Amino acid sequence: MRHRPLHAALSAFAEEAAWQLAEATSDGADVPFEIVESRGARRDTPLYCYRPLTENFIRDRKGVLERLPSYPAASRALAALDGVGDYLREQSEPRVPDEPRERADVALRVFISRIFSEATEFVVTPERFDRAYQELEDALLEGRADTVVVAPLLGLQLVSAEVPLGQGLSLIRGDDLPDAPAEAIWAGAADEPCVLACLTLTDDPAAPTPLSEATARFRRLLTALRLYDPLRVALGPVAWQRSGGGAWSIGGLGTGGRPNGVLLIGEAAEDELRAFCNLVARRTPRSGELAWALRRYDLGCERTSAFETLTDHLLALRALLEPEGPQSGRLAGRVAALCATPEQRPAVTERVAHAASLERSIIAGLAPTDGGVEKLLAEITGHLRALLRDVLCGHLDSDLRSVADRLLAEAGAVTG
Repeated sequence: MRHRPLHAALSAFAEEAAWQLAEATSDGADVPFEIVESRGARRDTPLYCYRPLTENFIRDRKGVLERLPSYPAASRALAALDGVGDYLREQSEPRVPDEPRERADVALRVFISRIFSEATEFVVTPERFDRAYQELEDALLEGRADTVVVAPLLGLQLVSAEVPLGQGLSLIRGDDLPDAPAEAIWAGAADEPCVLACLTLTDDPAAPTPLSEATARFRRLLTALRLYDPLRVALGPVAWQRSGGGAWSIGGLGTGGRPNGVLLIGEAAEDELRAFCNLVARRTPRSGELAWALRRYDLGCERTSAFETLTDHLLALRALLEPEGPQSGRLAGRVAALCATPEQRPAVTERVAHAASLERSIIAGLAPTDGGVEKLLAEITGHLRALLRDVLCGHLDSDLRSVADRLLAEAGAVTG
């Protein structure tokens, strides 16, 4: 097997499809048959047998299969690869759509039909799956080589061996990736093997280099993980890549920082995490105030100094909420309007204002040494993280300043 994310996505879909099809037969649906004539030992004696038309049975339930939870990931995994049309033609599929997502939808139906070809019960055995998968992979990857890029994620643990995220990207426990470089598996300070961010790419001369593509994808993944949970995950500074069965080579990612706690992803949280990471990847802007604030948020998460993190995250909040500049003094009230209930707004306003005054002391080299900055930093980072999440998820308009001012005006009208 050369393409781990595709294999994982199709395996999950095949299991769910088998369960759905078996449930249909148990509810009374019949698999149609056709009578096939063959010749016995005596050539002049015809024999007749019944052949199940499993493909027709599956075709009639295409809409039901498309609603399975694992279907979108499987469809995306196929749509991202070349060669799907070749596979459909090899399987004598009469219609080969031009659009990649439509081709992937047809290929999934054909793939499931191949697993249960001429079967009368819907059980995914290793032999059935491997046969159908090998047919598919041979068509998709013939004449092409895969490049795998891995990098350690510090402060992250998985219950499952692998969590596919889509489009060739997955999270995988380092000790479950065959031949993974030992330096990547044991990059953390703990005795536990690291979880690896793993990107599988099919060679394309017109595409960016695998390392540059992995750097961008891993950074977006890291941002999503930091927004997903306040326990802070860090990405190792280097990645390892190899093509086909070649040797691993090392390259820099330009990342750093230390984890803050350990984020454990249980099986029940995998779908939520997958959906959140994909949403952040799709909605992260390339430029503008939100993109700048996200970058400043990430930079702050990688600082080793709490004071530097505080200044980074205050700058990110100003980019979103205080275009007039710090001299306006409006940041604290706007943060409170968006992040606190009316009863809590005075207290939150005071804390944000205190952070802004502390920022001026830090710049002047007069940072306090009483240790109280950690609690204040957690509050400021929590507000920033909540605002970034809500904008990316579509819960808040990206024009946060206008939203905050409207809330403050409404509160003033009620008070007056």
